[in-house]
Amino acid sequence: ACLCIFMHIVSAAIVGASGYTGLELTRLVARHPGLRAVALFSDRWADEAAGARLPLDGAAAALRYRPLAEADPAHAELVFLATPAEVSAELAPKLLAKGARVVDLSGAFRLEDAGAYPAWYGFTHPAPALLAEARYGLPELARASLAGARLVTNPGCYATAIALALAPLVRAGLGLAGGIAVTGLSGVSGAGRKASEDYSFVEVADDLRAYRIGKHQHVPEIEQTVARFAGQCPPISFTPVLVPIRRGILATVTVRLAGAPPPGLADALRAAYRDEPFVRVLAPEKVTVKDVVHTNRCHVGLAVDARAGVVVAVSAIDNLVKGAAGQAIQAANAACGWPETTGLDLLGG
Repeated sequence: ACLCIFMHIVSAAIVGASGYTGLELTRLVARHPGLRAVALFSDRWADEAAGARLPLDGAAAALRYRPLAEADPAHAELVFLATPAEVSAELAPKLLAKGARVVDLSGAFRLEDAGAYPAWYGFTHPAPALLAEARYGLPELARASLAGARLVTNPGCYATAIALALAPLVRAGLGLAGGIAVTGLSGVSGAGRKASEDYSFVEVADDLRAYRIGKHQHVPEIEQTVARFAGQCPPISFTPVLVPIRRGILATVTVRLAGAPPPGLADALRAAYRDEPFVRVLAPEKVTVKDVVHTNRCHVGLAVDARAGVVVAVSAIDNLVKGAAGQAIQAANAACGWPETTGLDLLGG
């Protein structure tokens, strides 16, 4: 990217900087040519230097973590919220009122319907008027609304992997008369950086575990995202599975055919992402987690199982990068009018 686009360097703050996503964000902001980290907030590491926790240089390394209670960085033009949904829902309106641009990585503003929050997120939304203003930060499917956005709501990791695989197929007419079943396998970092028996090494190693079947909070988000892109979306049956790897998601999307498979489905998928720098369409057997970890890429593939009457799409992402921090940077770039690859183009798997 031409450095002349950064006539003004944007000051940035990260709230929730000691979680896995917050750590990724800090690294990405510190190396971004258009951003300057000015504040990091974490109760866990309050008063520690960022350079003692991360391999940072210069001014970013000298920053000291501050308690979340002090998260009122009026001097930051851009604030990333890597906080739980309830915290983001309370913080974002205050930051917006001070003139900051907010990129929220929680689910606090992902759903259009405030009435859906008690069922899917377990709380009554305190700022329902902002749900209509929030712009969904999945540029490949929602780019047109991001330019100049004041409040960006970053997609969920599962939602990113699944919507990118599914949306072009629904737009092509698949799944409307049949059904859609999805299995998402996620590494343990998707559960966040917390200590509990369920996520300890002995409990997770050498095991696979399905959880929250039919109840996962990303389900309405996926349906909403696909419907925005494709015009409609039937109900999705989603089974998330915890797998004993640190990071990465592999999703398989099975779409029931109502008749003979339409020709050119693979071409439709390729056409949808032909000009996208972060999405690669491959043979489904070539879609692997190890090829996307530590990158902002999503790899997708498609197979037609005519005998069973289904189409299967496969996608892989790094849940902490394309599923969280990298995508937040990509969406922030779009909101600021910068090339979306800025600060992300050198990430390699």
